[in-house]
This record gives sequence, C-alpha cells and structure tokens, in this order.
Amino acid sequence: MTYPRSSFGPAADVSPSPRFPEIEREVLDFWKADGTFQASIDNREGAEEWVFYDGPPFANGLPHYGHLLTGYAKDLFPRFQTMRGKKVDRVFGWDTHGLPAELEAMKQLGITEKSEIEEMGIAAFNAKARESVLEYTREWEDYVTRQARWVDFENGYKTLDAGYMESVLWAFKTLYDKGLAYEGYRVLPYCWRDETPLSAHELRMDDDVYQMRQDPSVTVTFPLIGADAAERGLEGVRVLAWTTTPWTLPTNLALAVGPDIEYVVVPSGPSLRLADARSVQAAGSGTEGARYLLARDLLGGYAKELGYEDAASAASAVERTIAGRELAGLHYEPLFDYYTDTETWGTQNAWQILADDYVTTTDGTGVVHQAPAYGEDDQRVAEAAGIPTILSLDDGGRFLSPVRDVAGELWMDANRPLIRLLKENGRLVRDASYEHSYPHCWRCRNPLIYKAVSSWFIRVTDIKDRLLANNEQITWVPENVKHGQFGKWLEGARDWSISRNRYWGSPIPIWRSDDPEYPRVDAYGSLEELERDFGSLPRNAEGRSICTVLTSTS
Repeated sequence: MTYPRSSFGPAADVSPSPRFPEIEREVLDFWKADGTFQASIDNREGAEEWVFYDGPPFANGLPHYGHLLTGYAKDLFPRFQTMRGKKVDRVFGWDTHGLPAELEAMKQLGITEKSEIEEMGIAAFNAKARESVLEYTREWEDYVTRQARWVDFENGYKTLDAGYMESVLWAFKTLYDKGLAYEGYRVLPYCWRDETPLSAHELRMDDDVYQMRQDPSVTVTFPLIGADAAERGLEGVRVLAWTTTPWTLPTNLALAVGPDIEYVVVPSGPSLRLADARSVQAAGSGTEGARYLLARDLLGGYAKELGYEDAASAASAVERTIAGRELAGLHYEPLFDYYTDTETWGTQNAWQILADDYVTTTDGTGVVHQAPAYGEDDQRVAEAAGIPTILSLDDGGRFLSPVRDVAGELWMDANRPLIRLLKENGRLVRDASYEHSYPHCWRCRNPLIYKAVSSWFIRVTDIKDRLLANNEQITWVPENVKHGQFGKWLEGARDWSISRNRYWGSPIPIWRSDDPEYPRVDAYGSLEELERDFGSLPRNAEGRSICTVLTSTS
C-alpha cells in the first residue's frame, strides 16, 4: 500500500492552501487500514524490549490541555526507541478507582455526603461508579488518535479489572510480609468534605494545592498553677501562646517550649494597668499586677498589648529570664473544661509545659499550643508525655457533643464563637488576621485540616537510602529534577499513607479476628488465597472471580 502523500500529486501540483484537517484524516485512515502501529511492534518481535508504563487518566472526564501536552512526550520516547530497533508495547490504561470516580458518581446520583452512600448501600453506589467511570473512553480514543499518538486501546488495562486488583493484593501482602506495611494512628492531611486522609504526595498533586488564605490568629494566656510554679515564684504568671487554628484550642492539652530558648517574665505595663476592666485587649480577669511569659526575642512584638509604649520599654521591665528546659513540667490552668474529667478522658498528665527542639522564635511567642489530634509534632510530643490524642471533630469536620459551646459547628465556622469565649473568659491577648500559604484538597479544592486518623502505611523511611541510591542511576530530563524536585522529595520522604476511608477502589487485603480469645491477622495476596479461606468469590459473566471493594487504597 502506498503512503498517502502520493495522492496529493507531484510536488509541482502541491496546493498553496492545503486543507490540513483533510490531510490529517487521510493519514489517520491510512495508518488504520495499513495497521502501521501494530506492524511497528510485530516487526521487532524478539528484539530488545523497551518498557513504557503510561500513567493512566480517569475516563470519567474529558482530556484537557495538560493531558494532551504530556501525551506528545508519551508518544515521542516510545516512537524514538522503536526507530532504534526496540520492541515497545504501548498499552493504554484507565485509572477507574479512587475519589475522583466517587465524586463523579455522587454528582450523577445527586448526593453530596458520604453518609448518603451508606444509606443507599455500598453495592449500589459502586455499581454506579463502575457505570460512570468509563463514560468518556470513546472521546479519549478520538483525542489521543488525532494527536497522531500510537497506543493500544483494545488491550488497555483498567484498575477495576480483577487481575489488576489482584496484583495490588499481591503487592500489599509482599510489603506486609516484609514488615513494610503497618497500620497506624497518625496526624495526616485530611479532607473533611470528602471524609478521607491524603498522603503527603497528594499535597504536591497540583501547583495550586497551596493557596494563600486568610485565617484568624489569636494569642492566649495560660496562667501557671500548682506547687512547682509557686515554689519557683511563677504561680499566676500568664504564659502567652499563639495559634492560627483557634478551632483546635478546645483540645489544648499541653504547651511546648524550646529547651534552649530564653524566656522572660515581664509585668503588665503602665497603659495596661490604667486600662479599665472593659478593655478590648484585657489579657486576664484583672490585669493589674499581672505577669507574662514569652520568648525574649519576641517580646517587642507584644509590647503594646502588655501595656508598654515600645519594645525598649518592655525589655527594660523584664523581671527575670528562664531557659525553656527549666519550664518543663510546670502546669497551667486549662482554657476550657471540656476534657478535664481525667477518669473519662485519661488527661491526668495534660495541661503541662513540655520542651522540644521543634519550637522556634520565628513567629508567635516562642510557646506553641499543643492539640495532639491536629498536629503531627503536637501528637509526637504529647504521646511521649503520656497525654492522649482526643478528637473533637467528627469525620465531616464538625464538633462533637463534648465541646458543647460549638457542638455541630464546622471547624472553620467555630473560630469566631470560640474567640468570643476566650475574650469573655479573660484569656485573649490578641485577635488578628493571618495570611499564609495553606494546603487545599486537589480534588474538591476545600481547605484541608490536619487530623489524627487510622491508616495503613508503607515504611518508606526504612528504604529511603535505597531510593536515594537508585535515583542516582536514573537519567532525568531535565537533569535538574534528579537532585531538585524529585531528589528533595525523596530526602524528605515520610511513610506513605495508602488507605482511604472510601468505597470504590482496590481492597486492603487484611482479615482481623474480632475474637479476643483468638487474636489473629492475615494478609491475602491472591484471589486463590481468599477462596481457600472464605469460599468461592462472586464471578462475572466470563466466570472469572471478582472482588467486592471494601476499604480502598488511593
């Protein structure tokens, strides 16, 4: 068969105004009739193989500019290697699992809440997800083909295929058997709208994941109490702590100071002593004779709130200096009484000052409020001191009943009511607005929170040295990615959270006995193993075993 360029006649007859769409169609029709793409693979049977894995797109949405742009690179390299005589299978794939697929199914069903999925039934919802997830496969084929990109659609893999899911089971069990997969309770980025945690990798999914956001920031007093404080002449001294998450203050269970940071005690200044009791900035229930504690380096920033004309005046009034490590173990008066019943909540070790190196004097007061359920460092430091992790929010980001003053409120909506309570209780020193870069969910675009959740993790930190070594063997284009974006990501790698509290995805293949007399945990790596222990699995029209998706991975 002759290549179609001959149909345009000799060079002398080339049209000065060619119809490019027509030329495109002729070339594409020729490739299809001739089987040119498949021939380029068949002709190299037995040759050295060049493996190409294509990161699959979701098929429940149309391709956009980004897909088309990267598609050219995905075609260029396999084509180049084919021209060098190598065999390059280019099988297309479809990412059919995960939250984007669920969100599209929810949209089509007219539901907005995770609880509505449970009401309609997981099986019915997953059936809708399966139906909707491949809605645009024909449009994708047309787009990709018109790019002049050669890919095998006919044998394309789908993440919903039982064979593909079985490979996920195998991979998980392999990691589990090697001690590299474990279940943990850790603070993770959490989408309250989609009710699921995210991995650290997902915070880098899009350039606009981090967006500038205006949030309230408050500085609050924590009066020292107890025999130890009295013995050291610090009883009643009001420790100042700053936070940009006022909504976490109901679960304040500790304060953290830097062991090597120098802190100062300063009495209330002249203007604060003269202010009447109705002052908007009153820092306690009566400020005359009050004393405050904060980092020396940050005292100047609070001079006016503490009643001084300027930073120099505040510095000259310092009564004493104390190293952070000397403050460790002192107790203070809780902000709220929501969790002060120690028998119910196990908070007998709470409301004390802890010392840790992560505290700095970059901003704030040099004293960090600790809410173990909503901060990674908070949880680490508090757990070491025997302080529990208490959740005040439900899965949808709304306050639970123990926080009675804002029960049922969404976390961000509770900021102002809580700030009003702090002011009424005489614990508010400063109420300001703070603009900062803040992570948002790459799927639904809502601001994330950090929240303690149960998740399955891969011990990436255990193999980080091997990852870095293997990165040295990779030829990166452009070269700066090697030790730049990707290399730095590997250097800061953390254990990878792989489970999601959702429904449509590959199952976590763990069976755990609920009989305390027979504790047992089994990991399954194949459908055969599942059928061996639990009987025949449901089968599809072709008679192949299929999996019912339960707790899913991303």
